[in-house]
Order: sequence, then C-alpha cells, then structure tokens
Amino acid sequence: MSQLRLNPLNGRWVTIAVGRAARPGGFAPRRLPVQTSDDRPCPFCPGNEEATAPALETYGRDGQWSVRVVPNLYPAFSGRGPFTVTELGSIFTEAPAVGIHEVLVLSPDHHAGWGALSDKQAGLVMAAIRDRLEDHARLSDIRYTQTIVNHGREAGASVEHPHGQLLGIPFVPDELAAEQEQFVGFAAHHGTCLLCETIAVEEHEHHRIVAATDRLVVVCPYWSGVPYEMLVLPRRHEPHLAHSSPADLVAVGRALRDALADLDAAVGDVAYNLVFHTAPHHDRGLYHWHVHVLPHITSQAGFEEGTGVMINIVAPEQAAPQLAAARRRG
Repeated sequence: MSQLRLNPLNGRWVTIAVGRAARPGGFAPRRLPVQTSDDRPCPFCPGNEEATAPALETYGRDGQWSVRVVPNLYPAFSGRGPFTVTELGSIFTEAPAVGIHEVLVLSPDHHAGWGALSDKQAGLVMAAIRDRLEDHARLSDIRYTQTIVNHGREAGASVEHPHGQLLGIPFVPDELAAEQEQFVGFAAHHGTCLLCETIAVEEHEHHRIVAATDRLVVVCPYWSGVPYEMLVLPRRHEPHLAHSSPADLVAVGRALRDALADLDAAVGDVAYNLVFHTAPHHDRGLYHWHVHVLPHITSQAGFEEGTGVMINIVAPEQAAPQLAAARRRG
C-alpha cells in the first residue's frame, strides 16, 4: 500500500508508492545531450577565459586557476536597486528583477563534475561558495542567495562543462520562508532544531543513513520526494553556510562528492540538482543550513505539477542501503 509522509522542512505531503516502480517506464534514467552542438569552444575551459566576462574570483596557484566565478552572460537577476513592488490594477503586480547571477566553474576539467572532484578541489569549491555568499551579504538589496548545481539536460544544465550558479535575489523565496516557519514551529513543539533532531533520530534508527562522519550525516530523508534523494546535514548547528568552519565546509564538499559517486555507482550517470539552503542574509532566526541532492530518475506528471505532492517510487529505506552498499563496493 502507498503511504503519505509529511515533509517537516516545508509542511508538504509526499507519497511513497513503491508499487509504481513496476509499471512500464516507471524507473528509466534519461540521458539527453546537454548541448546539441559542440562546434564552439567551451567558455569554461582553460584558454577560453575571454569568452566570459572578467572573473569575480579566481582560485589557484602559479597562474593556473582551479575554480572561477564569473558573471552570468544571460542573468535572470541583474542590477542594483530597491525591491519596489508596483500594483497595476487588481491582479497585476510586478517588481524589477534586481540582483546577482553568477557562474561557479567547478574545475578546469571539462569532464570533472562534483562527483569526480579531488578532496582539495571539493573544499576549494565550498570556499568559493562561502566567499561569494559573504560578498552578497554586504549588499543591502540582496536578501538571499541561492546556490545550485544542475547536472544533465533533464536537471536544467545548458553548458556541459561542470558548473554551479549563485543567484542573489531581493526577496526570500517561498521554499526558504516555508522552511523557516517549520523550524520555528518544530522548536516551539519539541524544544530543539528540526535537523539536529533528524540527525539524532536517523542515527538511532539507522535505516536511512548513507554515510556519517564526525562532522556531518548524509541521509535519504524519511520524506524523500524523489528516488534516491539525499540530504547532507552538518552536525554543527549553524544557520549560515558562510559562518561555518573551514573544516565543516571541506567535509560537506567531500560528502557531496562521495554521495554523487554513490549515486552513479548505484543507478548510473543520471541528471541531478544540488540545492544549497542557508539562512537569508542577516537573518538570526532558527535555521540549520543543509544541501539537497535531487536526482532526476523519474518524471513529474500532471498530479505532481497540479498539486505539488511528489510521488516517489523508491522508498528511502530501500535507497539508502543501495547507496551505502555502492560506497562499500567502491
């Protein structure tokens, strides 16, 4: 029988429906080419730096860069200014999309996605994210910065070279606002942090643990909305990624690398999104930063799009042992 489970991070229901995995095409990874043509030089490869705007940050030694941050040539948010909402009649409301849109080039290697980074490179990428968040926080009109990595066409990637994006925006998006509300409500009822409690309970039960170290836990959450979904949870309670210790940031970078390698070993080279959730800039409320790993193995259909209720055909209690076993084999 299918089961409804409540996601305490956003207050929404998900459906665990493992029987649907047996339907034709129900579990079929898709691999579309990211780029339809490769006849142009890659703008993110060494030697082609002039194809991008001048770098905002460059990390490396001896004139060789290891990580670069550049402005996005096609920004969704750009320009400085106040978040001014204008009402154009009873139902039309608009505001200028001011903000920041940057590209984080993960490596000089055209084929080295996050799952193939070295320990040092993974830590360097996390340091770059921290530095950009700190810079964004200095701007009064930027309230929140969303860091993402899209891997594969199905996950939204449009350039093959592995990269992430940082989008500084003038408002707190609904997903973050919902999570903040859930942290407050959980603390009011249970007297503790929602994700600190998640770590404690999951380690006690151990059904959904993929990996655990002295600095973090990787878990397939009880409320997984998609097959093989993972959460990377730092043990230290800290609202802001940018305020975490260097050791914790390095640990998260390596844990993401290992989790993606586990995913590849367990189900193949599938598309995925990495979504970093951190407290809004200057917010001092209850929060615990974390990273969502969201594979694209099944497609969302009309029910998911129409209701916002996800249907997951692989229970996290099945997914976590498979991922952990893949790690042991590796």
